[in-house]
Amino acid sequence: MTDTLVPPVSATGDRPAHRDPNVLRWLGAYTASMLGDSVYYIALSWAAVQAGTPAQAGVVMSVSALPRAVLMLGGGVLADRLGPRRVVIGSDAVRCAAVLAVAALLFLTGPGLWPLALLALLFGTVDAVFMPAVGALPARITGKGQLARVQGMRGLAIRCAGVAGAPLGGLGVALGGAPAAFALAGLLIAVSVPLLISVRLRPLPGDDAVGAPRATAWADLAGGLRYIRGHRVLAPLMLAIALGDFGFVGPLNVGLTLLADRRGWGAAGMGWVLAGFGAGAGAASLLLAVRGRVPRAGLVAAWAILAGSVAIGALAYVPRLAGAVGVALLIGLLAGLSGVLCGALLQTRSDPAYLGRVTAVASVVSLGLAPLSMPFAAAAIGAFGLGPVFVASAAVCGLGGVVALCVPGLRHAELPR
Repeated sequence: MTDTLVPPVSATGDRPAHRDPNVLRWLGAYTASMLGDSVYYIALSWAAVQAGTPAQAGVVMSVSALPRAVLMLGGGVLADRLGPRRVVIGSDAVRCAAVLAVAALLFLTGPGLWPLALLALLFGTVDAVFMPAVGALPARITGKGQLARVQGMRGLAIRCAGVAGAPLGGLGVALGGAPAAFALAGLLIAVSVPLLISVRLRPLPGDDAVGAPRATAWADLAGGLRYIRGHRVLAPLMLAIALGDFGFVGPLNVGLTLLADRRGWGAAGMGWVLAGFGAGAGAASLLLAVRGRVPRAGLVAAWAILAGSVAIGALAYVPRLAGAVGVALLIGLLAGLSGVLCGALLQTRSDPAYLGRVTAVASVVSLGLAPLSMPFAAAAIGAFGLGPVFVASAAVCGLGGVVALCVPGLRHAELPR
């Protein structure tokens, strides 16, 4: 293995993650990469609208979803075979080069749909490799006892990138159009590469097998799926995550738009509700980043999912905007808490040799399959109304909490000290 290694526990394991320069370098790299992603999507949407019709722009924006969903499991295999650090560095370098190349092309020739569609396709393909590797990396930069804190710090980075990315992208478009915004996105992603190169890794059990001759990639993938299916914590945890996400995505995307329209809140009101959700999720991430550990993590996650599902169902029946913002804040807090706890349990309960594949399965469930519920949610709202669909979605989400409560291995799961 060519990655830089550090001694197991004595060098970094006893140091709190928020005071560990190694973790902070990783956090800086991750934040820069996420900011670049946010600016990239603003630039892509603006350029696509300028180059074609709204329908064509929608196609360009959705092109990346298919390779991301189809190739994600293969990306997990690749992360486990090659090591997550080198995969993350390589994928960030490819994304940076592609975005800068399109920025130069648009500057020289003007906007066109084909370059944008190819960029979106490449971005989705690289994301399928990038996401599992990113999920497998934290266990190699800090001790197990700090992984919950790292998950909280990662959640804060995502929220900060989401808040700052849109204004940065808009500023880039205002100053120099789509080429300038693409250039800004590429430069932000480029910042992450040297930071990632400077991150030192902890050796973990099974690292000596990384890069060694193995069976086929298909055999590795099948082995990872068997590992998850037979695990007393990971198998029910994946089911709980899937149910929670399927019940959450519809109401908080399509449903919220329709709710704001029918209540007369408008786009500004919907923005306030989304801001409430983001603030709650950010507060949950901050809690984990500060505390570093929540006792009885499996049980707390289960009750957070159940309570969050009740709040989702209630959102459709709140008549006033201020009340909806408050409910959204509660949903964000509970969903954020259960999300970071589930992420930390995935990290700490997985064998290091399988972390990439475990992360890939969780990502496919959350980012590949759960969004498929949105058109069904929209059709159901048209047929049955907002209230029944929100309640049905809340029931599906709540089943995730029921699974966590009913399976002893998950209910009693603890985060390491």
